Amino acid sequence: MPPAERTLRVEAIVLRHSDWGEADRLLSLFTREEGKLRAIAKGVQRLRSRKAGHLEPFTRVKLMLAHGRDLWIVTQAETVAAYLALREDLERIAHASYAVELLDRFTYEEGANRPLFDLLAITLQRLNEGQPPFTLLRYYELRLLDLLGFRPELFRCVGCGDEIQPQDQFFSPLLGGVLCPRCGSQDASARPISVNALRFLRHFQRSTYAEATRAVIPVPVQQEMETRMQDYLTYYLERGLNTPAFLRAVRRRKTD
Repeated sequence: MPPAERTLRVEAIVLRHSDWGEADRLLSLFTREEGKLRAIAKGVQRLRSRKAGHLEPFTRVKLMLAHGRDLWIVTQAETVAAYLALREDLERIAHASYAVELLDRFTYEEGANRPLFDLLAITLQRLNEGQPPFTLLRYYELRLLDLLGFRPELFRCVGCGDEIQPQDQFFSPLLGGVLCPRCGSQDASARPISVNALRFLRHFQRSTYAEATRAVIPVPVQQEMETRMQDYLTYYLERGLNTPAFLRAVRRRKTD
């Protein structure tokens, strides 16, 4: 934190918060101007706090921050987008929590990334509008990986370099992408991936969001795509995400 900067005006998305003492909260923010920051919101656990409603997770907010001894302190807060529909449905909460957790786990306090801020903001807006979550979240995963330098190779074998042919292949998080049948059969860590699952992942990776939403994907192929993406994300994060289990529980509850 630069000591010369005594105040900072940012636009942020609240990723999460935790109690800090009896009345304060510690916020994890992803800002448009400075990337990820932590800040203290003083007194927001009190019933009469005017800032509390602006600082809930998923909220897009304009903040004035003051430089404290160790952390920024929130002095002003103004909501830009509350995404209220996200809070009215448990499955939407789970989807939004997944998007936020994924960005939170992949990023550090290392400076601005405006495209990443915009990606999270538009993803939350689309979830709030009720757009199809499967396509939305797979598209979000692939764009986020692109922006952070973890783009999976889906068009050439990461073993031999040959162009991938239209047939069932293998997928290796360890090697960073798809393996042809010859290379995949020699890699114990690789997992099978069907020609259809790979075809749609490639389509999402090279398409605009509007083009991706036009794809009609059978449910078994959706499940396979989601599983292979979770394999890839878990490998690079070195442990599993928390929200997929929550999302599965929500889905089971809806079908019971």
